[in-house]
Amino acid sequence: MSSVWSPQSWRSKLIEQAPVYPEAAALAAAEAELATFPPLVFAGEARTLKAELARVSEGHGFVLQGGDCAESFAEHGAETIRDFFRVFLQMAVVLTYAGGGPVVKIGRVAGQFAKPRSSGMETQGGRELPSYRGDIVNDIAFTEEARVPDPQRMINAYRQSAATLNLLRAFATGGYANLDRVHQWTLDFLKDSPAGHRYEEFARRISDSLEFMRSCGITPDNTYQLRTTSLFTSHEALLLGYEEAFTRIDSTSGHPYATSGHMLWVGDRTRQIDHAHMEYLRGVKNPVGVKCGPSMTPGELMRVIAILNPHNEAGRLTLICRFGSNKVGEHLPGLMRAVKAGGATVVWSCDPMHGNTIKAASGYKTRPFDAIMKEVGAFFDVCHAEDCYPGGVHVEMTGKNVTECTGGSNAVMDENLSDRYHTYCDPRLNADQALELAFLVAERLRADRAAA
Repeated sequence: MSSVWSPQSWRSKLIEQAPVYPEAAALAAAEAELATFPPLVFAGEARTLKAELARVSEGHGFVLQGGDCAESFAEHGAETIRDFFRVFLQMAVVLTYAGGGPVVKIGRVAGQFAKPRSSGMETQGGRELPSYRGDIVNDIAFTEEARVPDPQRMINAYRQSAATLNLLRAFATGGYANLDRVHQWTLDFLKDSPAGHRYEEFARRISDSLEFMRSCGITPDNTYQLRTTSLFTSHEALLLGYEEAFTRIDSTSGHPYATSGHMLWVGDRTRQIDHAHMEYLRGVKNPVGVKCGPSMTPGELMRVIAILNPHNEAGRLTLICRFGSNKVGEHLPGLMRAVKAGGATVVWSCDPMHGNTIKAASGYKTRPFDAIMKEVGAFFDVCHAEDCYPGGVHVEMTGKNVTECTGGSNAVMDENLSDRYHTYCDPRLNADQALELAFLVAERLRADRAAA
């Protein structure tokens, strides 16, 4: 790659997964308008996240990254945001308390609108139309008009992201995240579930600990860490015209940062070495992630690392592994050995969702919870065998009581999928399954720590 980089240099490269807009002038006008808007996040916040990820890369802490498969305009609302935040807090506090270390919380939120597609066309009832690429591009309705890419949707996505961030920041710092509220985070439909009962017992132990600390003079009123939390945002850097519009020069460092989110990642379909997405991400100073699937070879991974993190900065690069539960042992060890041999500093994270998608007998796309947990377990096993630190999990989940992934303690069955199947793209863990996953991961973290 050329040593010369600019926010526009990606435009001279080949690009995959890019929508074709019918009117170039309208697209340029929308991107120019976006470039005048205030940033969604700040460079200093991205540097803070990078510092926290650097500690994880050294074996101190754990990354919880999760949220919607693809945010939608229709489901946007205060209750949806609040319920996601509540479940995410529950997962994080379980991992912190039971796992015995700090948790870096990164939401797939306030920007996760665009989706890569396996095919540019979609067929329903014998009729073929362009694929739905996320609300930031076109509409999910299966009509010719709805599937035409509309650049004004980027403006709508920005405004929704700004509103979402505003509420999340208020929740994180305005008292909602206070540990004294640990019992109040439980959603109503979780109260009678096995994971909900387990959480309540867990919350009682936290409350007892807080009472002891209060007797020692340590309270949420005088210790801000007990009453606030940090939540960072992330999304796949897929729509590069949007990302370019929000690439700003930081006034304190003079470096370019993507201000559309604290962390961006490149997907398994867009990480070609000499293509546009890699060109864009190599230049911004945010923490970045790389999805590593079965097609990635150790040699390719080392070339990706050299491009995205040439100075081997701790916290810069997170490798998000998504193989499928039966392929982890085949593919992950070779990648880990190459990274260790090359001396690269990375965070290893497990995405147990994307490699375990199947089509159920009912016709619905789903993900079996058993396969998800099997991949998590295999990830930990390989990390242990290769002497690499298991640094995090990356999951698609929601605070809603959906029926999209089968299994879990409440046993969502194939015949239940149609009850509350609301996802626009891929199936998500519901709140109960997400909390159950957090307990299982925390148990593994605790066991590994005890064995160390």
